Amino acid sequence: MTSMIVMKKSAIAAVAALTLAACTTVEKTASGTGVGALVGAVATDSVGGAVVGAFIGGIGTYLATTADGNCQYRNSRGQVYTRRCHWR
Repeated sequence: MTSMIVMKKSAIAAVAALTLAACTTVEKTASGTGVGALVGAVATDSVGGAVVGAFIGGIGTYLATTADGNCQYRNSRGQVYTRRCHWR
């Protein structure tokens, strides 16, 4: 049982590290969704908890990264740039 808890904590730490490494708005939202799903699954030990966690994590991360009205995009050469979000 203890090794399962350590494995879950390691998975959360790995996904959280990927969230910090993400640079575009889409990457941040996707990694926030992953963290939310993992935390939801661990907290509730159910698929439903993972789905709710993914939704909350994705929406929360998206709103946090676009709060100033700017989004980060990656062009075809891999360069990241910041512009006004396309829907505004």
